[in-house]
Amino acid sequence: MGIRIGVLTGGGDCPGLNSVLYGVLLKASEKKEIEEIIGIEKGWNGFLTNKTRKLDITSLDDLHTIGGTLLYTSRTNPFKDVMKEKDLEEREKKVKEIAEEMTSQFDTLGIDVLIVIGGDDTLGVADAMHKYADAKVIGVPKTVDNDLASTDYTFGFWSAVQLASNSMDNITTTARSHQRIFVIQIMGRDAGWLTLVSGISTGADIILIPERPFDFEKEIISVLKERVRVGRKYHIIACSEGAVPTLESLKKDFKTLTQDAIDKLPKDDFGNPLLSKLNMSQIIVEELNLRKDLKEYFNLNDAEYDVRDVVLGHTMRAGTPNSFDRILGLRLGIHAIKLVIEGKFGLMTCLHGDKIEAVPLSEGAQKKLVPKDSDLIELGDLITRVKYHKNHRLQGEKE
Repeated sequence: MGIRIGVLTGGGDCPGLNSVLYGVLLKASEKKEIEEIIGIEKGWNGFLTNKTRKLDITSLDDLHTIGGTLLYTSRTNPFKDVMKEKDLEEREKKVKEIAEEMTSQFDTLGIDVLIVIGGDDTLGVADAMHKYADAKVIGVPKTVDNDLASTDYTFGFWSAVQLASNSMDNITTTARSHQRIFVIQIMGRDAGWLTLVSGISTGADIILIPERPFDFEKEIISVLKERVRVGRKYHIIACSEGAVPTLESLKKDFKTLTQDAIDKLPKDDFGNPLLSKLNMSQIIVEELNLRKDLKEYFNLNDAEYDVRDVVLGHTMRAGTPNSFDRILGLRLGIHAIKLVIEGKFGLMTCLHGDKIEAVPLSEGAQKKLVPKDSDLIELGDLITRVKYHKNHRLQGEKE
């Protein structure tokens, strides 16, 4: 009998998931060694409950052009309860037991190999299965946040950037028409890639990301005052859902938010705080509306003071993947099948420059945050500062 390959998609959906699936099917269709591709529905949930379907490429023509995932997805974490164990030695023992039990599920599902498409949480489970039970797994990196180590870009990221940019461009026309301040909340729990790049792309006036806790007075109030002083009538603040103020600013500047509220946020199945529940964009709007001094300053400079928040949310996961993500997804799927044929497991496919290569899953599943010395940080700072600094100099020359 030939090789029977299971494939699942886990975590949040994103443009390009079906592209990876189609790449897997395309390459598998030419390999006589491969008997069947079995789709596992709803991520790790379906893996544990035996929810499968046969994937037949002849009935899935041009699947790579369709958004979302035909296999459905979930955020199920098989190690959820184990992570509560405080004794590290005991925790590792239980993780090993679950990993071995999950690997035995291969027989129940009737698969020899498992291709796992997901982010750091989903891939972390696959890595544990390989580490503790020598499971034949291969990972494919997926996240609109672009926060996975060892790959230049994850598929779905540039589609999400474009979707966010389109929305921000549209909101800017309303901001301009009504002389409003818009605080736009963009996905990004720990990493600010999506907010930073889409903010630069659309010329946001203030960009707040998780990697750089912000000073409310210095980075928002002072900037808005300076912009109004030099004649700016509308303002766009791009804010990651995971952006938070510095501890000093939190204590000094905030009336509607405390550290205790942040610490008590509910967590998902992988133990990550649900920062979207905090709704930082709304908090910033509430704080701005409490600043009578800022409103008076706007009035003195003949500017309207109308503050609104917009949460882009799942709109950034929506729709079909762009051309870049379609091609990247296909390439990653094809490469995953090549690794199966070569008998190389415990690896993750990744993009390095213009090449698709493999790295150990234990490395690839790690987080990738925006470095403090990133040229994107520099670019973001330049593009936001020049808008009022240059005008300031011009106004000074006229005076």
